[in-house]
Amino acid sequence: MKCHECGAELERLDNDHLLRCSRLTLQEYAIRHQLPLDMILHSDQVNVPDQSEGYSRPAACPSEAARATLQGLRWAGLLRQQGNFVDVPGEIRRIELLLWDLEQLVDYGFRFRQDYEYTPDTHRVVARNRLRTPASYVRSIHGWTGMEPPPAFLDSLAVYVAHQAEWHAGYLFLQFPLAQHGEDVRQTLARDHEISCKVLGAADSPEGMLLRTRELKDTQGLLALLEDRLVTMPTAWDRFHEPTPEATVSKELVFDAAHFIIDHPAKCSNLHGGRYVLHVEVSGRIDPMTGCVVDYGYLKRVVNRQVVERFDHHNLNYAAEELAWRSSTEMLCAHIWECLIDYLPGLSRLRLFETTQSWCDYRGPTLDEHQARGSAPLLHPFASAGADARRPRLLLQDKLPLRAVAGQQVS
Repeated sequence: MKCHECGAELERLDNDHLLRCSRLTLQEYAIRHQLPLDMILHSDQVNVPDQSEGYSRPAACPSEAARATLQGLRWAGLLRQQGNFVDVPGEIRRIELLLWDLEQLVDYGFRFRQDYEYTPDTHRVVARNRLRTPASYVRSIHGWTGMEPPPAFLDSLAVYVAHQAEWHAGYLFLQFPLAQHGEDVRQTLARDHEISCKVLGAADSPEGMLLRTRELKDTQGLLALLEDRLVTMPTAWDRFHEPTPEATVSKELVFDAAHFIIDHPAKCSNLHGGRYVLHVEVSGRIDPMTGCVVDYGYLKRVVNRQVVERFDHHNLNYAAEELAWRSSTEMLCAHIWECLIDYLPGLSRLRLFETTQSWCDYRGPTLDEHQARGSAPLLHPFASAGADARRPRLLLQDKLPLRAVAGQQVS
């Protein structure tokens, strides 16, 4: 087999050779030369079981850096129990960050591994990058055990942000697999650093919590607070600041609903139903680590929870106060925008089809503008109903004068 990096003829390619000749791992070499791993690896390099022998014993007293890194990885949900081992997974674009983790976690006996696995689900050989140590070397993968003082909060938070935070239209999104970790972080940031985060109802799991910096100033404050730490971590600081191309992604979702248009001069005043097709567009810079503007799974989950589940097989006039008077596609789009903008600050356009021939395009305020102005008055036309001074006359006109005739009162 010929190495495409150095030209050497080899019996087999492995990481020992590639790291010496090009500093690439096998997975990176395969990607660089557009080669399936199946064509590079021998069968004895695939699905190789791991043994706990050979792992260095953990330090009796792990360093502060080790403990803070472990805490940040816990918050991010990146400590994974795999049989007798604890793994820290790493994506191919973040190998340098994974190696930085390794430097911090040496006191826990972690080692870097790139394993090659064939599973029936994938129908191909895939590479798994991870740090690994025997589970007995880590006291708990769920949290601080109380046996020692908790690690420094900002050091742990910087590790968490480097691995888990996502930046959308100037806001940071912080996903926590365990809600208690998220709540601890939220309260500490508010109490000690005057940084506010909002809880969003779109966590990955029922046990988790999703936070978003409440305002643009909170994002700026949080990044400034962590800058000195993040710049030392490969890919961490650049991820939020590297100039990358912008793109727009769109998701189509469908729901069936009925409605009627009050005071409409034609048939739309009657109750009728149909199939609504909603296109949700989100614009922003392409994340240099994920290659995405926003994850389609997150986009689908948010729109389903905030829109589809609320309106599907319902009467729009009774499903939302904002639509009770006028459930037109225009009003529906304005309302849907307000339902989504908290979760999708990069929201750039809605397109809503009521029929295949009739649709509405809508572009609403940014999240920053929405926070400053509040909900559109258009959606609340009866908020001040009854304030007009002429309203009491409606009562008076029903009280006609009475006169007595033959001892009886008649109108």
